[in-house]
Amino acid sequence: MAHKLRFGSLLLLLGLSGNALATQPQQITIGYQKSNIFTLLKSRGTLDDALEKEGIKVRWVEFPAGPQMLEGLNVGSIDLASTGDVPPVFAQAARADLVYLAYAPAHPKTEAIVVPKDSTIKTIQDLKGKRVALNKGSDVHYLLAAALEKAGLSYKDIKSVYLPPADARAAFQRGAIDAWATWDPFLSEVEINTGARQITNGEGLVPHYTFYLASRKFVDTYPQTAEKVIQELVVLSDWANRHPDEAANILANATKLDKAIWQRTLARFTYGAERMTPTVFNQQQVLADTFTRLRLLPVKINVRSASWSLDNIPVNTP
Repeated sequence: MAHKLRFGSLLLLLGLSGNALATQPQQITIGYQKSNIFTLLKSRGTLDDALEKEGIKVRWVEFPAGPQMLEGLNVGSIDLASTGDVPPVFAQAARADLVYLAYAPAHPKTEAIVVPKDSTIKTIQDLKGKRVALNKGSDVHYLLAAALEKAGLSYKDIKSVYLPPADARAAFQRGAIDAWATWDPFLSEVEINTGARQITNGEGLVPHYTFYLASRKFVDTYPQTAEKVIQELVVLSDWANRHPDEAANILANATKLDKAIWQRTLARFTYGAERMTPTVFNQQQVLADTFTRLRLLPVKINVRSASWSLDNIPVNTP
């Protein structure tokens, strides 16, 4: 990875200069979803073991989705989280004081708009007047917006049906909706078990990143601990990419989905933890501006206001 995080060397330099950063916490609280990378980290126990040696306890709190998790980050019930690209934009609009620590490589093929296998709908243009289910404020909200815009359609041309994944899956099964904008592993599940057909995925439309996020208060107070979490994610990502079968076993057990579903998901996904770049921030700003233009965000936001770097952390001089 060209931009793989190398925070440790900076901390070493700070230590050699005789300066000291803030003291370490007694505990960190990490929000996670059953289907994301923190589930792997929790299951393997490498972060718990590494921090235990420093006298730090890890507390894991499960959330159903990214928006709820970032609300937890905003009110201080968790310190770190990992979500897709849309939830942090909505969180910023709600004045959450979060920061982007790092990101995983883009994975646009892990989200798509699907229709039943025998549907007459073949293209995005065919969605005009149709009922399209999606989870409001999720990553696929951006995918649907981008797909409609490219096809010369608007939200007024479709009938949006806001449903969480479980309810959308049931509606898809009984024919109550015409199409479903969803993401993995739900995407792989519905493809395998119903033969659902993609009319588009995110490729060429949206990058679809995973972001590692934290409260600004936490990272400003405990930068070494934040750095340690990201470094463990770098190591874990390398392991997961080299051992997809073992990773699929862990995720299948956590989510109660068949291993085959996770094997399909991981075949189109690459784990990683890389330093934020101007390009990634610019792509997030395009996303935010799109939602503002569509009046899905109530205010215009500056994504870069949520940037953070160890370079900016003050140190104590002797």
